[in-house]
Amino acid sequence: MTRHRFSSPGPFWAPLLGLIFAGLAGCAASSERATPARPPTSVLATSNPSLPAARPSNSTALSPHPIMLGIDVLESDGFRLLQGKRIGLLTHPAGVNRRGVSTVEVLRQAPQVNLVALFGPEHGIYGDEKANVPVDDKIDPRTGLPVYSLYGKYRTPTPKMLQGLDALVVDLQDIGTRSYTYVSCMRLAMQACFAAGVEFIVLDRPNPLGGLKVDGPPLDPAWKSYVGAFRVPYVHGLTIGELARMGKNAPGVLDVDEATRQAGRLQVVPMRGWNRAMRWPETGLKWVPTSPMIPDFAAAVGYPMVGLGTYLGNFSHGLGPNYPFRGISHKGTRIDQLEYHLNAMAVPGIAIRRVPVPDARGQQTQGLYVSISDWNTWNPVEFNFHLMKLACLLEPTNPFGEATDAVAGLFIKHMGSEAFFEAMKRDGARIDLDRWLATWRQQADVYQQQSRRFWLYP
Repeated sequence: MTRHRFSSPGPFWAPLLGLIFAGLAGCAASSERATPARPPTSVLATSNPSLPAARPSNSTALSPHPIMLGIDVLESDGFRLLQGKRIGLLTHPAGVNRRGVSTVEVLRQAPQVNLVALFGPEHGIYGDEKANVPVDDKIDPRTGLPVYSLYGKYRTPTPKMLQGLDALVVDLQDIGTRSYTYVSCMRLAMQACFAAGVEFIVLDRPNPLGGLKVDGPPLDPAWKSYVGAFRVPYVHGLTIGELARMGKNAPGVLDVDEATRQAGRLQVVPMRGWNRAMRWPETGLKWVPTSPMIPDFAAAVGYPMVGLGTYLGNFSHGLGPNYPFRGISHKGTRIDQLEYHLNAMAVPGIAIRRVPVPDARGQQTQGLYVSISDWNTWNPVEFNFHLMKLACLLEPTNPFGEATDAVAGLFIKHMGSEAFFEAMKRDGARIDLDRWLATWRQQADVYQQQSRRFWLYP
């Protein structure tokens, strides 16, 4: 998916943005540039050897009991929230209950629930559509229901699509990174429902990275887009339900007038048993690929870590069809040379190791894999910027200076900071990266405190 992946600031944002942008005034990485995903051999991400055990601050994070997702909580309550209503459902293949049953089927079988329409995000409701490729409306052959594409002719539900609905239910699995487009799809659908007087119901799901990691640049207001729908740090630390609460309760987040925002009806069905110290492996849930390039938890972790850093220049993520967003290579640089440079960066929480991969002839060779050596010291987005600086060192010309206006614009929409792009364009390998990283960490700390008002979980 394009992980790639909107309203003047109101009272909530004013104090935060004052700090965020004062010091710097002067993607994610888009999947169309990525290598194809390998088929996951296991959807349970706890087998990833490069990911050390977390040391959660909350002892309940390692509870042996599976959490209940929003759809499970809805079902345990007898679907009372939906009874007697004509329902639309916005979902995708990862929209399943804790037993792995599709939310589509759960709601179709639910007593006194009238599911009348389906809505699909990027990649469609079955996840079989390519990134950046428009998806047409259709009749679902499995259910006979109309499927309205929100990644085709329209990205916002039209009044005609919403006509006759009492509520639109959303069950989308996000990965915790701003440019991943499912939160953008949710936000536009929320705006349309508020404008049409349709109740908006979000079935909450875990942030796979947990709720404590916040990292990377915030989004410049001028660069809001479908790959940057919320003005939050690149790794935002919220669940999709908490982002919906931000949209409802913070003026200026949604592109609607104040009367519409205040009258809008939002219901978030929270999870039970989840807390902010939990990464995906601690939930006890199986991973269902959220998009073709995120087949497992390892890729969800790698997406914010290398996606931006491989957007411009000759770096690539993935080793052939293997290790999406975790394998790393640089065109024209030998593996031993690249290994030396990557290790010399000494990025906190990061280790580089060699992994076996087949070459184009099927012969066994080696590639470089970005591991997490210490989850607690790891900053999810930092490695990208070291890759950008290294690209300027390894390549004959500065890739930021060579970027066309169109490519530069897409990069900024993903990454978030036009000032940083201009600094890379001007300074290349001489950029004072420590200054930028320190400023973004300060901004992330302020954001995390400000955003606590939208938290649903300790």
